[in-house]
This record gives sequence, structure tokens and C-alpha cells, in this order.
Amino acid sequence: MQNFVLRELHPGNSLEGLNAPLKGFIVGNRIPKDYFVTTGIGQSDIAIHAGSYHLALKDAGIEMANIMTYSSILPGMATQINKPEKITHGEVMESIMAVANGRKGERISAGIIYGWLNEKKTGERYGGLVCEHNGNYTEEELDRLLRLSINELYTNGFDKDYTLGDLNVIKRSFVPLKTYGTVLVALCFTSYFYPILETI
Repeated sequence: MQNFVLRELHPGNSLEGLNAPLKGFIVGNRIPKDYFVTTGIGQSDIAIHAGSYHLALKDAGIEMANIMTYSSILPGMATQINKPEKITHGEVMESIMAVANGRKGERISAGIIYGWLNEKKTGERYGGLVCEHNGNYTEEELDRLLRLSINELYTNGFDKDYTLGDLNVIKRSFVPLKTYGTVLVALCFTSYFYPILETI
């Protein structure tokens, strides 16, 4: 591989030592490793995003983080842990999240279901599937939809080679007493594995 130098990457920088060869790693896509699950509700007479949603994040204990959301796949190495006692203010927290927003007097519900795929031939864990649902459902209806959804994912691409088991359902529901309400369920990642593809 071509031997780059720091000066080429930062033109005009005259700091001593910038003409030294640049060494490092080429890494693959990071793989989420540890995660925790949390839920929260919030209500406000002012707004949703800067009101009931933020208060639901606070109830879930993740309001100090900047939240980013994933789709519905869990790596095989993913491991559930307890929620960390400390979350750094302003950190980026990536999650798989179900969120429902609503108005005073209407029931809002959110939930996730996740389970693990194991290879039929070896029994080894392959990875996990996660589904989210939100809306004006009873908890019973929400549970039914979550189970239908994960079964649909499983039977469209995974059922030939893998079994699906160890299902976990986490759901939350309430009726806001204030103008706006939010309910959320989140699977939040706390650490990542970086595969090293090459050293340069």
C-alpha cells in the first residue's frame, strides 16, 4: 500500500514530526457487542420532541445521550448487560427503539421482541432478530403483533438453516394525562468490536 504521510493528509500543518510515515489499521464495519434494555414514559403540556419524548428518555435513564436508531439485526456476539450506572453526557448511543407518541386520553403502546437464531446443524448461535411495534394498542394486541412480526422475519430468509428461540418481549403502555405523551422501549448498545482487516 502507498506510504502516506501525515503532511499529505493535513496540508499546511507545520507541526514537528508530521512528515513521519503514517501507520495504523484498516478496520471492518464495527459490530455491536454489549447492550441493555430499558423503557420509559413521559408527558408534557408543551411539546413532544422537547417535551414528552425527552421525559420518556429521562424515565428510561438515557436522556443525556444523543440517540441513533438501527434496524432489526443483532450480532451473534451481542450480550445483554445491566444498564450502566454512568452514561457520559452528550455521548452517541445507538439503539433499536420502539416509540409511540399520542395525545391526552389516548392509549399509546410500544414494544420490542427479540430472539436468537441457532444453526440447525451445529446448534451454534448465528445472530438475533429484533422487531419493534408502536401504536394505540392494548398490551395484548401489541404482544400478538410483535410475535407475528418476528415470525415473518424468521420465515423469510432464516427458517431453512436456523431455529429461532429464546424470545424476549418488552412492552410498555399508558394513557397520558397531559396534552402530549410518549412511551418507548429501547435496546441500547454500549460497546463494539472492531475487526482489524490490515495493519499498515
